[in-house]
Amino acid sequence: MTATVIRNAEWVVAWDDEEDCHIYLHGCDVAWQDGALIHIGGRYEGGAAEEISGHGRMVIPGLVNLHTHTSTMPVFKSVREEIGNPQLYLSALYDGWNLFTPAAEDKFWASRYAYGEMLLSGVTSYVDMCFPYPGWVDAAAESGLRAFLSPLYQSASWRTDNGHELLYDWKDDDGHADMEESVGVIDAAITHPSGMLDAVVSPMAIDTCSLALIHESYALARERGLPFQLHCGEAMMEFLEITRRHGVSQVQLLARERLLGPDVTLGHGLFLDHHSWLHWSTRADIGLLADHGVSVAHCPTPFSRYGITLEHFGRYLEEGVVLGIGTDTHPHNMLEEMRTAAIMGRVAAENMHAVSTANIFNAATVGGAHALKRGDIGRLQVGAKADLVSVALDDPTMMPVYDPLRSLIYTAADRAVRDVWIDGRQCVADGKVTTLDMEDIASNLQEVQIRALEKVPQRDRLGRNALQVAPLTFRSRRQH
Repeated sequence: MTATVIRNAEWVVAWDDEEDCHIYLHGCDVAWQDGALIHIGGRYEGGAAEEISGHGRMVIPGLVNLHTHTSTMPVFKSVREEIGNPQLYLSALYDGWNLFTPAAEDKFWASRYAYGEMLLSGVTSYVDMCFPYPGWVDAAAESGLRAFLSPLYQSASWRTDNGHELLYDWKDDDGHADMEESVGVIDAAITHPSGMLDAVVSPMAIDTCSLALIHESYALARERGLPFQLHCGEAMMEFLEITRRHGVSQVQLLARERLLGPDVTLGHGLFLDHHSWLHWSTRADIGLLADHGVSVAHCPTPFSRYGITLEHFGRYLEEGVVLGIGTDTHPHNMLEEMRTAAIMGRVAAENMHAVSTANIFNAATVGGAHALKRGDIGRLQVGAKADLVSVALDDPTMMPVYDPLRSLIYTAADRAVRDVWIDGRQCVADGKVTTLDMEDIASNLQEVQIRALEKVPQRDRLGRNALQVAPLTFRSRRQH
């Protein structure tokens, strides 16, 4: 097969082997063949089946979304942004999550919608953390994305009967049947004929999984050579529960149990022992993460809606923690998530220089790739996967252009994304997803949300309807 080449791109964010970092190149050809990059630099002289003009374009590596929940979050759009329980430290996890969850047969539409959002914002690889549902594996493959399916399971589920006391309903089998189902999903992903699916071992959360289940899960990940991701440091209630059970922070518990390592990613890692809300006596957690090579999937958007933030992005980096970025919630717009990470990091540090644009871009590319144990994604380098994004420098939202990554991250975001290739296959062309019918998916998702909202009175502990749980922004009057 002959190559595809982008000719004379004005800007290219390429990987420099000697400096071990991203750099800007100008007037550059980028060529790929058989799903891998074969040339980045001056004029490519080899045979080309297709030549694409790079005039007015910046080419960047595909972004790596390290933490998503595609099967539910799109359904929550315009419903959950202002829901938080002040008696549970503003979190909406415990009495808000299940109120709006779609039926298993409807989750297919939510995931596909999220896949389209990710593609349009330059994501080429992502971790999809869902409780297994019918059709998930094939839906992931259909999108064309490089998917790391991360089927969730747990020993217990949360509930609150009075709105201020957090309770755990523990399963008789400690979650082993659900773990077995998740292993089946992992096997289906790894052996899928598309060749585009991989897997992550993910017991749900440190407070909803027994230590025995976490140990078994980590052993499975190591036996199979798979990454391991666990929700940890997600909520203040979680910190309080773990210290009540064990007398130490979550990270110190994992270290004591020898459950930390370079193949481990903590989802969120926010409420650790140094966080100002906690007033805990130790300051050991960030250092333990760094010493063990643990990564953190940072997802600032949902927490910023609660008035909560990581403390802080720059500090974690300074102490040697590998950070990746995930969208977690709606929208699954990675470029906007990167902007939020930069802004919240600077606000939390009270210092604009605490987080640089390079720090953010690194986290969204090679940081996520490192957590997934993949040196062939998140960078434009000969031999790496042909996962790349073309950005329109002449889009009005990008102009004027001095530093194109700043224009993209802080202003234009997905509006300037024109083309996306994954494994050499074009999945976005001229700003349109080629692998998914987004209009049809959005129409179906609207119906999914309606069905979910109708079930709220049956699910809410006080019998409230959706409008009572999530009031509209303004009072509504019908005129006709």
